[in-house]
Amino acid sequence: MSTASMLEGEAMRYATEAVKYDKSGDREKAAEAYRRAVDQLNRLIKLYPDYTFNKFYVEKVTTYQERMRLLKSEDGGEIGIERFTSFETKQTGSSQEQDESEPSQKPNVFWGEVAGLYEAKKAIKEVIVYPVRRPDLFPLGWSRGLLLFGPPGCGKTLLAAAVATEIDAEFIQIDPANIMSKWLGAAEQNVAKVFGGARRTAIAGRPVIIFIDEVDSILGVHTNEVGGEVRMRNQFLKEMDGLQDKGRNYHLYVVAATNKPWDLDWAFIRRFQKRVMAPLPDYATRLQLFELYCAQLELAPDIDLHSITGLTGGYSGSDIKDICQVVRQEVIRELFESGRADNSDSKPRPISMEGLTRTISNRKPSVSHEMINEYDKWFDQFKAL
Repeated sequence: MSTASMLEGEAMRYATEAVKYDKSGDREKAAEAYRRAVDQLNRLIKLYPDYTFNKFYVEKVTTYQERMRLLKSEDGGEIGIERFTSFETKQTGSSQEQDESEPSQKPNVFWGEVAGLYEAKKAIKEVIVYPVRRPDLFPLGWSRGLLLFGPPGCGKTLLAAAVATEIDAEFIQIDPANIMSKWLGAAEQNVAKVFGGARRTAIAGRPVIIFIDEVDSILGVHTNEVGGEVRMRNQFLKEMDGLQDKGRNYHLYVVAATNKPWDLDWAFIRRFQKRVMAPLPDYATRLQLFELYCAQLELAPDIDLHSITGLTGGYSGSDIKDICQVVRQEVIRELFESGRADNSDSKPRPISMEGLTRTISNRKPSVSHEMINEYDKWFDQFKAL
């Protein structure tokens, strides 16, 4: 056993003991067990300063220290452990609690709300939508893994949510922070629970999409991998390999998004059979985005969205939304500074062409040419449409 694994295991053991004593009302023993858990986590953080998930362990140290302070105070006993924390309680809870899978979400995003991204939409339809609608047309099976990569703010998350709505799928979003911090030292168990629950739902007949945002943060290449990170990554490999079992025709898909595809481990890259770039929006897509956001705003007659669109080459979808928000905030500020905002009937003035162009000139694109070159280079090497 590595030093990191030993420290993680000791920290988890002390944390479990602390919760047991805490729940039974033995404040002195609980505080001592929390202190020992903190000591082990601090040793782990100092020993591996570049560990990817140190920030989650720092959070636990802060949490335990705060609980120790409360236990030593006069009113500490009145603040129950269940109100204070949750993941350790689940570790020591009933078997029924331990079998609970991650809650799913009901996305409310439709294809029409995703501007542009034609190649990505095409790939998603081929990988997910068509097999769900006509599985009989796929005697060789279908791909289960899709990687969406590209600059931030270009619609990768929206695409995943939209396809879930399109096929009425259960949508399970994996958050890196929850995976590592919800159960100290048991990240791989959390991964297994998520996939296990998703597999049961899919076998029962409903499509499931597991969406992993910022996938590079948990499945990327790291120089110093320790303890739970190694086990978690191995569990992901096992679960994703299991999706490709022959003879399995249920609809369970893993869709991942990343702004840093070059940080991904090759072992995971090849398990995403489809790898598609979500690029910066072209002129037509930017115009569609301006029309979408400005439809909710009052515009002056002199507004020419075609001219505005021409000024935003190289801007992301998020950049364009930010521009519309900022120019709206400007006219709202004028309303408040004029003293007319107290009148509920007063409205901000319409947004002018001059206001929009000034806002654009004051906001540079969030994505550089160098970044785009890196995406194009990676796409040329690893694309799989």
